[in-house]
Amino acid sequence: MIISISDQLRIILCSIMAGIITGVLFDFYRLIRGLTGLNKIIVFIEDTLFWLFTAIVVFIFLMYTNYAYLRMYVYILLIVGIYLYLKIFSPVLISFYRKLFKIIGRVFRVILNVLIYFFQYADYIVKKKNKKKL
Repeated sequence: MIISISDQLRIILCSIMAGIITGVLFDFYRLIRGLTGLNKIIVFIEDTLFWLFTAIVVFIFLMYTNYAYLRMYVYILLIVGIYLYLKIFSPVLISFYRKLFKIIGRVFRVILNVLIYFFQYADYIVKKKNKKKL
């Protein structure tokens, strides 16, 4: 099958982009996995689910971008995309994601504390009114 030069270029770029997407998913997985325990069975299940999810996402991406035209160079370029992402962008984005997770955690903690205080105050008011009735 003869493929035009523009289609070949698109396949190359999409393969590298699929590798970068895999790298981004892997960074999120590393951050989330760092929050859980280290039970070997759970880690095995997490790893299996991650790679299954990643394979599905990459396959769907390649299906829409280059009709899932999978040749050896597509796999090689996917690995090149992962390597480029992990060496160039990952260190910067990991620190950004960690800061973002800290900020989101603080926001949730403040919201939770406000809600807890509100319910404690409502409980105090109800108990106070019930004491006056007795």
